[in-house]
Amino acid sequence: MTLVITIIQLISCLILISVVLLQSGKTAGLSGAIGGGSDTYLSKNKSKTLDSKLARATKWVAIVFAVLTLLLNIIGQ
Repeated sequence: MTLVITIIQLISCLILISVVLLQSGKTAGLSGAIGGGSDTYLSKNKSKTLDSKLARATKWVAIVFAVLTLLLNIIGQ
């Protein structure tokens, strides 16, 4: 049982690393907030972009990774 969970955790770790590396950097920083870049037409469709899908995938894979880590810790005791 521990071996199977460890293998699933390893796979989720590799997926998490891949998804984080595929995301683009947020280089606008403070200048984007001051310039009013958040009110553009493109920002209204943010939920459909690849970056938003990658961010959502990062959140879910990180949750799976954390749950598996806690499960392995409980089983190992």
